[in-house]
Amino acid sequence: MVEARLPTRDGVTAAAKSIASILPPTPLLPVEIGGVTAHVKAENLQPIGAFKIRGGWWRLSNLTEAQRAAGVVAVSSGNHAQGVAWAARRLGIGATIVMPHDAPQVKLDNTRALGAEVVLYQRPGEDRDAVAARLIEERGGVLVHAFGDPWVIEGQGSAGVEIEQQLGREPSRIIACCGGGGLAAGLGLACPGAAIHVVEPEGWDMVGQALAAGKLVQVADPAPATICDALQPNVTKQLNLDLLSGRAEPGVTVSDDEVRHAQRWAYANLRLVIEPGGAAALAAALAGKVSVDESTVIMITGGNADPARFAETIAEQIETNSCN
Repeated sequence: MVEARLPTRDGVTAAAKSIASILPPTPLLPVEIGGVTAHVKAENLQPIGAFKIRGGWWRLSNLTEAQRAAGVVAVSSGNHAQGVAWAARRLGIGATIVMPHDAPQVKLDNTRALGAEVVLYQRPGEDRDAVAARLIEERGGVLVHAFGDPWVIEGQGSAGVEIEQQLGREPSRIIACCGGGGLAAGLGLACPGAAIHVVEPEGWDMVGQALAAGKLVQVADPAPATICDALQPNVTKQLNLDLLSGRAEPGVTVSDDEVRHAQRWAYANLRLVIEPGGAAALAAALAGKVSVDESTVIMITGGNADPARFAETIAEQIETNSCN
């Protein structure tokens, strides 16, 4: 059970100081979109290939000695798994990660390589949170939620502190890939004057729908297919909805084709490898679904792309160009 605690801007600031002591800032790169120079925050260049290292580190470094001894349990399709596993290994904490059986192999392999135990569940079919709860009941341990934990939210928000330092001013807007809303909530705390735009895959806009409805919304049954494996929570948490309500802009969705285009664009123009879920915010900007100005920052959140599928995506661009 996560302690009854609310994330704060002071917590985000403290998280940023802690993270800066162990990790260099990720690059803030200029990009031209529609004739306007905006910026992308390349979180795909983190040691684990995703921004999730921030929340994982801040949460685990705030555990008590008794909690560290008991170990941690997390649920993740791969990036939060690696963030928690990385922090656990550095801090000498045991970690068990509940992951979907169809998670990209690169994410499964990387999580195990970091020393975490991986417990697989069937997606769809099994309730991943129930699997984690059963493990904690049987073994003990602290649940490190991927987006609904206050320390995790503060840790993710540390990216906003870096952005302001690198930009030299507070951004006008931040466009963020969104799964459960942990990153968006943290960025909202870090940059109170910036507009926060959440971008989700079509059919998986559980945060956007919740913001519009003013209450939690479950994904449809059956859930739609998406290539954005990192952005598939069935529902957000009340904590995230409370933090984003009245703070975030209306939600935006992107299609698989728009995401693939963003992956190809980033590879061609920035020489960056981005996984589908990590390209959602860029996809929205490139598609004109969110306008950009010179103080806009677009979050590139992950680079743990399946090699074969990424190669196929890039090959589509080569084939298209050869036909023109």
